[in-house]
Amino acid sequence: MSQPHSTVDRLLADESGRRPRADARRNLERLVEAARTAVAEIGVGVSAHEIARRAGVGVGTFYRRIPSLEMLLETVLDDLLDEIANVADQALEDPDPWSGLCVFAAAYVRLRAESCGVSEALGGACGDALAQRLEDLRGRIRRLVERAQSSGVMRADIAWQDIPFLFAAAATGEHTLGIQASDQQWERNLNVILDGLRPIRPGIPPGAPPA
Repeated sequence: MSQPHSTVDRLLADESGRRPRADARRNLERLVEAARTAVAEIGVGVSAHEIARRAGVGVGTFYRRIPSLEMLLETVLDDLLDEIANVADQALEDPDPWSGLCVFAAAYVRLRAESCGVSEALGGACGDALAQRLEDLRGRIRRLVERAQSSGVMRADIAWQDIPFLFAAAATGEHTLGIQASDQQWERNLNVILDGLRPIRPGIPPGAPPA
């Protein structure tokens, strides 16, 4: 995960251009970090009061430092989606198409599993605010899939549009049917999914089975 300073700098860039006091910047950094954790745990419906409470400041300080709740959430989510895009770009440069796809898949599913807000954003919960980000990500996923298929390391009968749904399915909740997920549940799920995409003998899922 990236540090919050990039988000802070982007929010400061929207202000008048005056250099903020050190205490004002610290408050903004606390608010950004609180927003990241709140978005991960609660989702995009988190309130300004909840973010301010987690940051240890008043809601008045929140609105003095942040232009709007919507801008803060969009900026935080934009940075998180940027992390995914960077991983996809690195994966596309990997000389091994299958290895690149697997590295991207692990980062993508991990972030979905760790952040409720990212999962909601990828599902379109933010409307048009992140539409360009999602379009760019679709393009990267398509190139990763087509490159793997062209190399013969991935089944050719799978549409690239299937992949986001399959990867989303790997990021499960902690319980189902009274069964407790293992500590590596999303990794086990993803391993099975990736094995199903290959035209070769499957491997062994990592970690212990669910309790």
